[in-house]
Amino acid sequence: MKRTLLASALISAGTLIYAGEFRLSSPDIKADSVIDKKFEFNGFGCSGENKSPALEWSGAPAGAKSFAVTVYDPDAPTGSGWWHWSVINLPADVSALKPDAGAVGDANLPKGASHVRIDYGVAGWGGMCPPQGDKPHRYIFTVHALKAETLEIPADATAALAGFMINANALGTASFTATYGRQ
Repeated sequence: MKRTLLASALISAGTLIYAGEFRLSSPDIKADSVIDKKFEFNGFGCSGENKSPALEWSGAPAGAKSFAVTVYDPDAPTGSGWWHWSVINLPADVSALKPDAGAVGDANLPKGASHVRIDYGVAGWGGMCPPQGDKPHRYIFTVHALKAETLEIPADATAALAGFMINANALGTASFTATYGRQ
């Protein structure tokens, strides 16, 4: 049976750290489903609402001092994929993001959290917008449990730099994947 939510194990400094029952879900987007058009980007020929979905997580590994959330399209025809969302410094007592938490300006994020600039060039949610006619792209939603309370990342940092810092501080991750395509 195919698992729709993944728990992961990471190797850090030669020590296996197991995230156990760490789970990520969304009341708006089910794992292994087709993403609703309302989450599509509004621009570049796409006409969605460009609002981020609600996310919920549970079972974080012991010692988690903060969380980060990322959304990544490995199928984007860029040679390096496409970052659609990157949120850092979510406090350890936070276990959900409300719908449209990805609004530019951080106003809809929990206190202390902030967006990192994504591949659309903004610090906020950037909805799905695969090239018309491409096979449906995969979108990987991930919550990262971190051993650091905050990540010191410059305001103009790229998603790649944020990804490096997130992975360097990760205790565990939980992910799900959904797809989206345009005819």
